Amino acid sequence: MGEYKTLDVRPILSSGGEPFQAIMSAVADLAPGEGLKLIAPFQPQPLFSVMDRRGFTYELEELPGGAFEVRFTPKCVAPPIDVSPHAASPDLWPDPSVDLDLTDLDPPEPMVQLLAEAERLGAGEVIFAILSREPIFLYPELSKRGHQWVGNFDASGAFYRIMIRVGSKVPLP
Repeated sequence: MGEYKTLDVRPILSSGGEPFQAIMSAVADLAPGEGLKLIAPFQPQPLFSVMDRRGFTYELEELPGGAFEVRFTPKCVAPPIDVSPHAASPDLWPDPSVDLDLTDLDPPEPMVQLLAEAERLGAGEVIFAILSREPIFLYPELSKRGHQWVGNFDASGAFYRIMIRVGSKVPLP
């Protein structure tokens, strides 16, 4: 972790302003994995708990002249994993038979390709795919066809990863 956006709140405070909104705006603008380097004329103690609740740790360093630099770093939290109902433990699934990068496709093309691939493969085989967004409309289609799935966003939050375990062929109504 080495990327930080810097915000010096000393000018805001010296002009009589309140820096909290500027700090929260800077936090909202951070890229995934990016931290905030805050320069303040004092230790911003109340901000430590606010940032902790937002998923950041902090390091405090006194600068020459009495100002403080606080580096707020995102905590390493694994992205939550979405699992289909009644899915057998994905840890026991075989390695994927097919790897697909569908990040350059617009909806509904990723869903169309994944469903076609699932129809082509045999029961128990696994598809791994990378998508540019979470495939919320794909989930009910997979379940309806008897397939299992597990997925989550990568650590950057930019790509969605999904594994689909092909189920027994279920006739569609």
